[in-house]
Amino acid sequence: PDIQCRLGGVDGLREKTGLPISTYFSATKLRWLFDNVPGLKEKAERGDALFGTIDCWLTWKLTGGNHATDITNAARTLLCNIDTLEWDEHLLETFGVPRKMLPSIEPSIGGEFGIIKNCGALNNVPIGAILGDQHAATFGQACFNVGDAKCTFGTGAFIMMNMGSSDSSTEGGPILSKQGLLTTPFYQIKGQPAVYALEGAVAVAGSLIQWLRDNLEFAPSAEEIAKLAASVPSSEGVRFVPAFNGLFAPHWREDARGVICGLTFFHKKAHLARAAIEAASFQTAEVFDAMELDSGIKLSQLKVDGGMTVNPQLLQFLSNILDTTVLQPKYLETTAAGVAYAAGLSAGLWDSLEEISDLWIEGKTVSADISEEARTDLKKSWKKAVDRSLGWE
Repeated sequence: PDIQCRLGGVDGLREKTGLPISTYFSATKLRWLFDNVPGLKEKAERGDALFGTIDCWLTWKLTGGNHATDITNAARTLLCNIDTLEWDEHLLETFGVPRKMLPSIEPSIGGEFGIIKNCGALNNVPIGAILGDQHAATFGQACFNVGDAKCTFGTGAFIMMNMGSSDSSTEGGPILSKQGLLTTPFYQIKGQPAVYALEGAVAVAGSLIQWLRDNLEFAPSAEEIAKLAASVPSSEGVRFVPAFNGLFAPHWREDARGVICGLTFFHKKAHLARAAIEAASFQTAEVFDAMELDSGIKLSQLKVDGGMTVNPQLLQFLSNILDTTVLQPKYLETTAAGVAYAAGLSAGLWDSLEEISDLWIEGKTVSADISEEARTDLKKSWKKAVDRSLGWE
């Protein structure tokens, strides 16, 4: 509460960082370390203790001691001003973080990250690009236009939509969410304005299938659960809200807990399996509804990737609940592809984002096949289920 007060409340922090105050981000963890590890603060002030996200550690090791990060990773710390894309002195003072321990912040593509040393065939190769995980996946999905969006379905679901450049001559820029989303730099090419995005995270998606397999012993494998789900045409009104550790975007409710509702004597294991798959789509739809309220941009199509997207029931239900075309790329490893494209752009392998867009190959396209009335009824029933998941602690 003291930190929030000094920052002008939650809104004051969000205006500077695009983030809510949370133990999920780095600054609060650093503050705890300084308060609980004797001598650490003094070492940090001397520059004998350094801080960085995982990319910093990798860069340090690869270059033999260059301490640098990019804007997408710096923006995850609660210490970076998303307008200036520099460490914010007021935030550093508030959280008690010495500037001397922090890395330099570089553009994602073409930044001064250093030259690789003592690494065999990679010796003397410059590090051309650094991107955060979901930023790289969004880059790999070629979401280069305002309103382009992707969702990665793994243990959770991670949604990002391009909001455009900070350059006044273009639309978009750092929109501050009023709907429980994060504002983040998406990427920056050296010498050009940063491009921003809105982001939402769903805590439980694929991990719900793992929970059914391991905790409830529904079936011996995720594949068997998928077969169970495919054996019925729908969940027949069963709703499964997997709020095992609260709900993330757009709710941010730590008091939420998991709920299964809508059960009758008619339902069987297959309907629960189907409801678990539908839950990922319902939660994703909530994030996109919030994005539309924040940005005024209606989703025109969605690119998806991640392990869950091999499931055709997920893709069809996602298209139905979003009322949009869902596109799956031929190659699903979009995170690795994205940072490779960024490094190639830095090295001159490609000259433009348009050339990279041409590398994206469509694998599967799914279109909605339900009525607007049916979609509205589905969303209403999901909201009822979410309401029942709240207020448990």
